[in-house]
Amino acid sequence: MTRELFREDAYLRTHATTVTAADERGLQVAETVFYPMGGGQPGDCGTLRLPDGTVLRITDTRKGEAPGEIIHLVEEGTTLPSPGAEVVLDLDWERRYRHMRMHTCLHVLTAVVPGPVNGGSVRADSGRLDFDLQGERLDKAEIERKLNALIAAGAQVSTEWITEEELQARPELVKTISVKPPAGFGRVRLLRIAGIDLQACGGTHLANISEIGQVLVTKVESKGKQNRRVSIAFV
Repeated sequence: MTRELFREDAYLRTHATTVTAADERGLQVAETVFYPMGGGQPGDCGTLRLPDGTVLRITDTRKGEAPGEIIHLVEEGTTLPSPGAEVVLDLDWERRYRHMRMHTCLHVLTAVVPGPVNGGSVRADSGRLDFDLQGERLDKAEIERKLNALIAAGAQVSTEWITEEELQARPELVKTISVKPPAGFGRVRLLRIAGIDLQACGGTHLANISEIGQVLVTKVESKGKQNRRVSIAFV
C-alpha cells in the first residue's frame, strides 16, 4: 500500500520517496503527495525526478485494482526507474490548489442547497453538483449570495475519522448518492467545515474556506424530473 501523504497534509507539494513497482500501468511509490482520481476530483499531475537529474512527467494519478494501490501514469514510451530507485515527486501545485478550492466550495454548496447529491465534478476553474430535489425550484442569485457570504466569513476545515460501523449508523454523513466513501479499510474520513458542514469525503481540501475566493453560480438547470444541476466557477 502507498502511504497517502495528501490525506495527512493536502498542502505538501514535494516529497522524496522510493519506487516500489514499475510496469505497463505506471509507477508506484512508497509514499505520495499525488491524489488519485476519485469522488469527482481529477487525479494529480506533476513530475518525478531521478538522482541523475532526469525528469519524468506524471500525466495522471489513478487508483489501482488492489486496495491502497496508487498508480502514477507517465508519458508513453518513457523508460521507467526500477523498484528501489530513490525519486522526488513534485506536484503541479497550481492545478491541485484550484481543485482543493473548488472541491471545498462544493462542500459549502451542499450546506446552501440542502438535499441528496446524485452527481458532481471538480475541475480547475469550475465545478457542479446535481441535487435530487423532487422538482423544487432553485434561485440562482440567492444561492450565489449565500455561498459567497459563507466563504467571505471563513470557517476552519478539519478532518476526523470514524469506523465503517459508525458511518452505517449515521447515513446522514454520506450526502452523495452516486459516490460512496472508500470502504474496506475499517475507517472512513470525515470533512468538517466548522459550523457549516460535516460529511464523508476522501478528497483534498483547504484549511479555511476563505481561501476559496469569490465564486459565480453560472447556471442552474433541470436535468430530468428530480435533478437540479448547480454549476459554479471562480470569478
